[in-house]
Amino acid sequence: MPAFGQHRRRLARSLAVAGTGVAVIALPLFGATGASAATTEPTTTAASVTAYPDNLDGWIRESLDVMAQNGIPGSYEGIHRNVMRESSGNPHAINNWDSNAAAGTPSKGLLQIIDPTFSAYHVPGTAFDPYDPVANITAACNYAADRYGSIDNVFGAY
Repeated sequence: MPAFGQHRRRLARSLAVAGTGVAVIALPLFGATGASAATTEPTTTAASVTAYPDNLDGWIRESLDVMAQNGIPGSYEGIHRNVMRESSGNPHAINNWDSNAAAGTPSKGLLQIIDPTFSAYHVPGTAFDPYDPVANITAACNYAADRYGSIDNVFGAY
């Protein structure tokens, strides 16, 4: 995701957590000679931006929206079940003791994905960071869809 998009998502998360909203007003600045000139033609419309809370519920919901845009199957329940088993909801979780860690590639994040798998299944429009909750969930669900048909079909370590 371009840097601007990452900042916009984080701003939307921050605003949602703070309980505030954003209002955008577009007024023509050039060529208007009076109040009536401003109402003759629409100049711009603000795009609707969904704000997600910066917590597990918001991360899952944002991931589901990205997944829907990219044709990746999965449900809230399937993601939540696997997150709770893999990391207990800690986006900074890291496994330093299993065979992946012993090979130098520890599992990371909410769904405990290793770097090569994250890189291979990263979904454009999300941060390229395995610790980013939305990027982690979305990449892991993309991997699970490729390997198992959906994250909903995963009931153990994958």
